[in-house]
Amino acid sequence: MISEVLAVQVESAAKAAGLAVVSSEAGENAGGLTAKFTLALAADRAKTQTLELSERFEFGRPDLMDGVKTYLAEAAMRLRNPRPDCYTTLHGLPLSFSHFEWPFHPSSSGADTSLVHGEIHLAEGPVAENQPTALHAKVAASMTVTFRDVVPAPEQPFAEGFIYNAVRKTMDQGQLELVKSGNRQPVPLTTRYYSAKQKKFVFNDTNEAQRKEFLAAKVYWLSGVLGAGGAVWLLDPRDAQYLDVAVDELRRIANLLIADGLLRTGEDAEFASATPKLMEQREGYAAQLARMLQFIKPSFNEEMRSGLTNM
Repeated sequence: MISEVLAVQVESAAKAAGLAVVSSEAGENAGGLTAKFTLALAADRAKTQTLELSERFEFGRPDLMDGVKTYLAEAAMRLRNPRPDCYTTLHGLPLSFSHFEWPFHPSSSGADTSLVHGEIHLAEGPVAENQPTALHAKVAASMTVTFRDVVPAPEQPFAEGFIYNAVRKTMDQGQLELVKSGNRQPVPLTTRYYSAKQKKFVFNDTNEAQRKEFLAAKVYWLSGVLGAGGAVWLLDPRDAQYLDVAVDELRRIANLLIADGLLRTGEDAEFASATPKLMEQREGYAAQLARMLQFIKPSFNEEMRSGLTNM
């Protein structure tokens, strides 16, 4: 049974963010008993996402409440995207994130780390619901003891953003492989992703050209290819964190792309869709995708495979 107090707290906070709780159920994973809530936009209940919390999560703690409210407000914006589950990497891979099991749980190997399991799928074209593309990676994001000290709580609202960005960063580095089947692959979360001096997460050092390429690719894939031309959120704080820029910088870059005729905004200036001019670049994006898939594919020393080595 889900705690009635927790259920009421989640429902109230969701409503304030423009969301509705359409269902709830008790769950269990390696971390213990959980409460799982299906959230939807109050104005469009076809768009949903799962919020999974520890059964004993202290929602009412003042030091946690603001973080949960911020998470829900951002979730309401992402749910307006045609594919809220999808993100793009700095090197041009469109990825779908799913089946993440919250909260963190202790490693069963005896290591002094905490883990979250999930899956990412290559999202290169429209697919039927619940029929993701075959190329995927099962991931195990591991958080060290030192890293755990900078996280307010090992729960979804406080960790989902930096885990998704760590997955994207690890993929950019060629350290995750997309396969048709396989074991879980590690995504280490260490203090190299956190600046103690600035008290913030840091994943990439980007310049203006890279930011323009990233935002254009995001709209190309999430709007033009995956979203049937629907508008996507340009000012996602997760992207700002991933690129190590302020949200205002994303706004400035978006305006440059609009001026170039690549993006089209509607009634809400924070959202934009792909223009025909952007979609004319499909060959370039297809080539970039092929290069990245080749980059993350493991390579072998052929001389060693043939025994031509003095080791």
